[in-house]
This record gives sequence, C-alpha cells and structure tokens, in this order.
Amino acid sequence: MEGFDSGDTAWMLASTALVLFMTPGLAFFYGGMVRSKSVLNMMMMSLSSMGLVGVLWVLYGYSIAFGNDVGGGLLGNPFEAWGLKGLFVGTYSADVAESSYVLSGSIPALVFVGFQATFAIITVALISGAVADRMKFGAWMLFAGLWATIVYFPVAHWVFAFDSDTVTGGWIANQLKAIDFAGGTAVHINAGVAALALAIVVGKRKGWPREPMRPHNLTLVMLGAGILWFGWFGFNAGSALGANGTAAFAMINTIVATCAAMLGWLVTERIRDGKATSLGAASGIVAGLVGITPSCSSVSPLGAILLGAICGVLCALAVGLKFRFGYDDSLDVVGVHLVGGLAGTILVGFLADPGSPAAVAGLFYGGGVDQLWRQVVGALAVLFYSGILTFVIALIVKAIFGGRIRLSEEDETTGIDESEHAETSYDFSSHRGLPGNAGTPRPDAATVGAQSVVAGKEG
Repeated sequence: MEGFDSGDTAWMLASTALVLFMTPGLAFFYGGMVRSKSVLNMMMMSLSSMGLVGVLWVLYGYSIAFGNDVGGGLLGNPFEAWGLKGLFVGTYSADVAESSYVLSGSIPALVFVGFQATFAIITVALISGAVADRMKFGAWMLFAGLWATIVYFPVAHWVFAFDSDTVTGGWIANQLKAIDFAGGTAVHINAGVAALALAIVVGKRKGWPREPMRPHNLTLVMLGAGILWFGWFGFNAGSALGANGTAAFAMINTIVATCAAMLGWLVTERIRDGKATSLGAASGIVAGLVGITPSCSSVSPLGAILLGAICGVLCALAVGLKFRFGYDDSLDVVGVHLVGGLAGTILVGFLADPGSPAAVAGLFYGGGVDQLWRQVVGALAVLFYSGILTFVIALIVKAIFGGRIRLSEEDETTGIDESEHAETSYDFSSHRGLPGNAGTPRPDAATVGAQSVVAGKEG
C-alpha cells in the first residue's frame, strides 16, 4: 500500500509497548520510595492512570490533542475523532498489500493513537508521587480525569500536533517552533508543576519533615529505574515515528545523557553528603532521562553528555528545595521532573547542534538567542498554564469532597493501604512464631479456641 512502511510500523508497535511498560516501572520506582504501609496505594495511583486515561484518550483525548485546531493553536476539535471515528475505516483482506486503512505518515493511524496514549497515561501517573501517603484514592481519580482533560490534552495539542495538508496543529509546534522532541514541556514540566500545585493544596504529610520517612524497599526503586530506562527508548527513539536515523540518534543520546546524569548525581551526593547512594543512582537515571527527552534530536552525543551531567547535578540539588520552601513533594517530582524538564528544554537553546536531525543552531553553535527565547517561552507557557489550572482543579476536587481531599490523621497513621484499599503490601502473619517457638507459625484465633476446647474435654 502506498505510503505504508512495515518496518516503521513494527518499530512503533514495539515503542508503544515500551512506553506503556514505563508506567508499571514508575509504579515500582514510586512504590519502593514510600513507607511499607503506603506501597499498594502508590502503585495503584500509577496503574489506575492507565485505566482511566486510556479510556478518556479514545473517547475524546486524542481528538483534542490531534484534531484540527479550533482555537488559535490552543485546542483540537474534541468531536472530530470522538471514539476514534474515521481512523479505523478501511478495506482489509488476507493480502496485506491489497489492504487500505487510514495512515499517519508511514504507519497506521491507530498505531500513532496508541503510542500517544501511553504518553498521556504516564504524564498523569507522574504527578502522584508528590502526594504519596495521604490523598484519598477517589479524589485522586477525579483529579486525574479532570487534569488529563483540561491540562494534558490541550498542552499535547500545543506541543505535538504539527500542521499537515489536512490538519492545523498547535501553537508551540508550529508558530513558536520550540523544539520538544519527546515531551520535556508537555510531559515533564507539565507534570512537575502540577505536582507542586497539588501538593500545596493537599498539604503536608503528618509528621513531615520532623519524622524520617525513608524508602521502604530500595530494591524496588532500582528495578523501577531500570524499567524506566528500558522503556524510555520507546519514549525518545519512538518519537521519530519510524525506524530511521533520527531514532538511532535519539537512542544514543538517551543512553549517554542518562549515564552522565547518574554520575553527576552521585558525585554531587559524594561531595555534599560523603556517600553515593543507590537511591541517588536511581534518581540520577530518571533526571537524565527527563533532561534528554526534549533535546535528543537536537544535541550531539557530546552535547548530550554535558546536558545529562548538568541535569544530574541540578536535580540532585533541587530535591532539597522542598525543605527550604516548605512544600511536601513526597517523592521529588518537582525536583526531578520540573527542574529536569526546564533544564533540558532550555539547554536546547544553548546546545542545539546544526548537524543534528533538528538542524537548528543554538547559542554555542553560532545561532544566537533565536532558539533560546523560543525554548524559554514554550517552557514558561506550559509551566504557568499547568500550574494555575492544576491549582484550580485541585481546589474544585477538594470542594467536591467536602474539603476532605486527604486522609484523616488516624487513617494516615494506620496507613493508606489499609484505610483506602483494605489491603497490606506485605503479610508477615505466617512467619510469626509464638513466644519461645521461633520459626513456628502462629495459629489463628479459631485454632487456638479449638485447641482449648479439646484440652478442656480431655481434662
């Protein structure tokens, strides 16, 4: 079929699966960072985002993000592709060569729909780390649905919807021409500032910052970081929308920037605290991935190393800002995603290499400030739009729940897993021995009662 490329399609199917896998990876990453009494809820907040946002995306989210513009580059037509109408109409036969179906470039449009759905899902899930331990699950679900609809879908239109012969896209992509290859603004700045606004409205955890609230399972954190790095190749290289040289370029930059960021974070820890930690290594990995996301098509591999190192150091320092300014960002979404997203987006204006696929020269390559101001405007536009509207959405959700958007102090002390889900992440009951019988399973109450009755009869 004319225009169809099976290699591009195969790569994009794989990339879609890789990016979707990132959300369970995020669940492990976040789940290991909280206390044991909160791990199930933390993972549920990520996984529930998959269910909720996936449905909204098919109903109207894709249409808002990639439908024909109806508002000066701000919004796509939400009814144009409602329920994906018009995107799956085709003539199918046993012979693929004789089939015809709607294309997006060289791939079926539905593959592109699925790929972009995974971006929407993980962006919403990222926010949850800022309100770990304390936000009611029902309130989170309502917030997630409203935020995806009012904030993410329009911003995705601004950044990812490029003009074509049949569709008019968003203003950042087409009028401003800021470079954001895979979502530094739409995903990371967007989620990072939303996390800050939501954390302020929800309030601080009971006992923070006086009481230590250490990660309960660093093994899960390291596993999650590894899965995120693996999936991020679909995130960045997949954004080339084909199996081509741009994908290869984005892949190598994703590798080296992340390596450099991990080293930058560990060196910063070593100098500041005297120790390099596994949590620091995992966080440095994520900081590098965040930083290279907008720039992986526009900086050289050497530029990617420099960018990654800068992001690793900046994010390692930024996670301490919450103690200085008094906002309880539980899992450092602001310090890593907001700061890393801002740094990666703005550094394009300095480090963009005209020999890269983006073919744009930054300040250090003789391009002056032309690209720099575009990057700054794009980053600040998303920051203010998302920050203000997230604050409003959070207040609305709080009002709907009668001002009780978070757990009571008693429930928070007991643990959000039990109070919200009636479950615990770890069941140690079968491993507890009776006094003086280490290693012997503790009988339950019914067994003890039955033994007492038998003993009484025998007596």
